[in-house]
Amino acid sequence: QVQLVESGGGLVHPGGSLRLSCPASGFTFSGYAIGWYRQAPGKERERVAFITSTGGSTNYADAVKGRFTISRDNAKNTMYLQMNSLKPEDTAVYYCNAYRAIYDYWGQGTQVTVSS
Repeated sequence: QVQLVESGGGLVHPGGSLRLSCPASGFTFSGYAIGWYRQAPGKERERVAFITSTGGSTNYADAVKGRFTISRDNAKNTMYLQMNSLKPEDTAVYYCNAYRAIYDYWGQGTQVTVSS
């Protein structure tokens, strides 16, 4: 059974940091590209970060460049999103995603709220 379970969300003040984790199971994690997405109330889901299966290439949305870092540990079947210098506009539900060809797996989401 495929599982991706996000953790690490919560309430943080502007300028603060959070680290999201997403351990995966039920598929060959190292063979999948992975991404972190977010969805704010009333908005469409957007991709904020992407990393290839080997970790050799990453891509970030303009809104998070220089503040967020995506990484993966294929030995632990886990993906991460380090979020620094958080802003109120980063408030959203964050989802981890793994995909390869026709296979597309999602976690259940974790809430990140940035507020003073």
